[in-house]
Amino acid sequence: MPFRLGPTELIIILLIALLLFGPGRLSNLARELGQSIREFRRGLTSEEEKGETKPDKPS
Repeated sequence: MPFRLGPTELIIILLIALLLFGPGRLSNLARELGQSIREFRRGLTSEEEKGETKPDKPS
């Protein structure tokens, strides 16, 4: 059986996280997570651009 999260479960998880970390720390965690995802995507696109601009070596 696949593991599915409904809206009720997500709200419960959010409330538990809010109680554990507090609103200030939780917003900082969300901000840091968003920044790390953006940096990861930038890294992927820069690697793709490097791969596309690299000329092929003659055999």
